[in-house]
Amino acid sequence: MIVVLTGAGISKDSGIATFRDSDGLWANYRIEDVCTPEALARNRKTVIEFYNERRREVLEKEPNAAHIALAELEKTHDVHVITQNIDNLHERAGSRNITHLHGEITKLRSSIDELATVPLEGWEQKLDARHPDGSLLRPYVVFFGESVPMLPEAIEIAQKADVFVIIGTSLNVYPAASLASYVRPDVPIYIVDPADPTLVKSSYITNPITYIQERAAVGVPRLVERLKSTY
Repeated sequence: MIVVLTGAGISKDSGIATFRDSDGLWANYRIEDVCTPEALARNRKTVIEFYNERRREVLEKEPNAAHIALAELEKTHDVHVITQNIDNLHERAGSRNITHLHGEITKLRSSIDELATVPLEGWEQKLDARHPDGSLLRPYVVFFGESVPMLPEAIEIAQKADVFVIIGTSLNVYPAASLASYVRPDVPIYIVDPADPTLVKSSYITNPITYIQERAAVGVPRLVERLKSTY
């Protein structure tokens, strides 16, 4: 099985702002104001409006060459995508085996059950919308400080990998960054990212690494062709 871990870098080529870049979302918003349970309780309107804008942005964007290449690979190989992203660009490109670690922007969830989700048509969540369980709906997003309910499933998938691919993530966001440590030591790891590869080589990863220092839309199609011919 080919397991692919994707981060914000894969969607950046679709025009979706990242959180960590100097011109990213956190340049205009404080985490404490829009991405914590406390913020939602303190100022529900601000938080809901923030995610409405993020959702509208996502729905205006399209999958790029990296998303499409991974979906094509799934047609001939056993591929499972684990993504840190809350957008739906993998789905819209055609991938089917996807685990969202940090939630999904196109869904809402119960305020009392983190896995009780409902789909949202369009981009706008109403402030007073409620789940069938009676609680106020909130974005289906893992806020800072909350547990990651899909992490155990992601760990199991990483442990089964015969090839592990990392795309567009700095490996600085935990616990997602720890997934590479669950990959069997003999499994090859391919990394597609424009950042300096020495940052990865000095990390905890001891597997054989092939580094493609390109942005996702350029490097992933190239890697997919290589995987098709090798595995």
